[in-house]
Amino acid sequence: QWPLVESGGDSVQAGGSLKLSCVASGYNQRSYCLGWFRQAPGKERAGVAAIHSDGDTSYADSVKGRFTISQDNANTLSLEMNSLKPEDTAMYYCAAENSCGYANYDATPDYNYWGQGTQVTVSS
Repeated sequence: QWPLVESGGDSVQAGGSLKLSCVASGYNQRSYCLGWFRQAPGKERAGVAAIHSDGDTSYADSVKGRFTISQDNANTLSLEMNSLKPEDTAMYYCAAENSCGYANYDATPDYNYWGQGTQVTVSS
């Protein structure tokens, strides 16, 4: 089992910042990826950012330079979100892949475990 629990979603003004967290304890694979995805109303789930067990990261062009994905020593996945825009409004999910070769922000079908999501709403 690989439980994932997201937190940190909130309503924020455009230009503001949020930090999402995902408690991802329990993973022990040698080649894993952890990722953040989002789904807006009427849209398919889309990749945002990913990090590989070797530290490599990958970002969607729409968030590159504004969002930062990272892990801490307590197996917590984070997404630092800066300069937020209304188009960032979505339900955000963390996910884990237990056999991952490299970080790929948009490898949605490859992820094995998913959290329940946390809502981010950005208003102008």
